[in-house]
Amino acid sequence: MPGTDDDDAPTLREVVDLVHSWYPPATADDWDRVGLAIGELTEHVHHILVAVDPAPSVAAEACDLDADLLLVHHPLFLKPVHGFTSETPKGRTAWRLMDVGCALLTAHTNADQAVRGVSEAMARVLGLTNLAPLVPAPAEPYDKLVVFTPQQNADVMRAALAEVGAGRLGDYEHASFTTVGEGRFRPLPGANPTIGTVGDAELVDEVRIEVVMPRGARARVVRAMLAVHPYEEPAFEVMEMADTGLSETGAGRIGDVEPTTLAAFAQHVAEVLPETVGGVRVAGDPDRPVRRVALCGGAGDFLLETVRRTDADVYVTSDLRHHPASEHLEHAQHSGGPALVDVSHWAAESTWLPVVAERLRAALGERVRVTVSTRRTDPWTHLYR
Repeated sequence: MPGTDDDDAPTLREVVDLVHSWYPPATADDWDRVGLAIGELTEHVHHILVAVDPAPSVAAEACDLDADLLLVHHPLFLKPVHGFTSETPKGRTAWRLMDVGCALLTAHTNADQAVRGVSEAMARVLGLTNLAPLVPAPAEPYDKLVVFTPQQNADVMRAALAEVGAGRLGDYEHASFTTVGEGRFRPLPGANPTIGTVGDAELVDEVRIEVVMPRGARARVVRAMLAVHPYEEPAFEVMEMADTGLSETGAGRIGDVEPTTLAAFAQHVAEVLPETVGGVRVAGDPDRPVRRVALCGGAGDFLLETVRRTDADVYVTSDLRHHPASEHLEHAQHSGGPALVDVSHWAAESTWLPVVAERLRAALGERVRVTVSTRRTDPWTHLYR
């Protein structure tokens, strides 16, 4: 709802920036549509409702609660639309939110892969430990710059490199490594040496300075280095650093559970996830030992080939289709592979809602009320046998 000029509540822009700092839109899949779908960025936010789906019932809940922002996992407009009329379900949802001034923000595949995102939240609820992504996201590409400079120039050089972003490692900056050594050279005719004389061999006390930098900053950092280097022909190296594959973000999660059986583990899954009509479906020997679990919040049959190459005993996901699941089991019977546990898409992803709600409360404090939706948007209503 609109606030006053002296309103202490954050603006929508501030909340969007906060959520995007946790779940960067750039990490979403190319086909996805994430970010702010509805809203005026200068309005203040007093009440946030978090939900899995921007369903009509959830939009009604947001309106009833006087929420200023509806933060959802699934996009309202994933496919292109040509209008926002009240003649379509999505149009009616959009109009209902806009009519009361409630913004709509989506964190979808960018939240699936993130630390404290959907798959990680699901893994924590299921009791997994020693978590790692099933498919680690590519790390931001980094380079290493090595430059050799006279010792008296070392402080100036380190400061200049840090000024343009080199030496930033996580929550640390101005990170560098320096070793002392001797530089040797002989200026040739035509040179204009800062130190030494043309034709004479020179020995100089120098240092080797090493810093890392984002690859996109390479040219900027090299220019800064050249600008403060006293030599007309500085000696330096730029090396591309390899991705270690240790990213904490990425698709799915894999981790450990206390030794159990497939039947007991599936029962545990059914007990800790919200109950749905579809329940929990299992493919595999009920007595199979289970120690290692792979999972993917939401639809996860795209990872079936990946999980076959892991040491997982069971793979938990949603929306497993007949042919991919059958082919996986045929491979598993012949060459080994995990059993399958198929759960409700909504139930799996609802595990993220308390996580993001708590993050919002911790970051925004008492200025903003945060509510987890009570609407169950699993589409299935009855099961007949």
